[in-house]
Amino acid sequence: MTVRVAICDGPLAETTRPQTAGDDGAVVVFEGIVRRLENGRPISGLTYDVYSPMAENLLQELGQSLIHDFGVTTVIVEHSRGFVPVGQCSFRLVVSGCHRQEVFRAAQWFIDRLKEDVPIWKKPVPAQAGTG
Repeated sequence: MTVRVAICDGPLAETTRPQTAGDDGAVVVFEGIVRRLENGRPISGLTYDVYSPMAENLLQELGQSLIHDFGVTTVIVEHSRGFVPVGQCSFRLVVSGCHRQEVFRAAQWFIDRLKEDVPIWKKPVPAQAGTG
């Protein structure tokens, strides 16, 4: 059973599907991509402010909750800090386990908790005239 958490500067690098335990039959990979519009207005990207020590601890705790409460085996969380341009990945969650139902439910629960509890704030960066 594994939980890995990383706060990374800028956009997240592309990744390949991680190795999982031999008993896992399901892997969910969710990626949050910066959209071109934020609240209907064109942006060039998002800047993420992170209170890193607390965010890392809370993400680790949430990951452990997935293992204990949902029975998943692997949780990998990556979140950006700083500027991430439109079209780039700013959040990645990988959850693996034996069955798809628990893995999907666990991923949804994790994302909901992250948005409510973890000290990460996004600020839209307006697009420059002619670039939106």
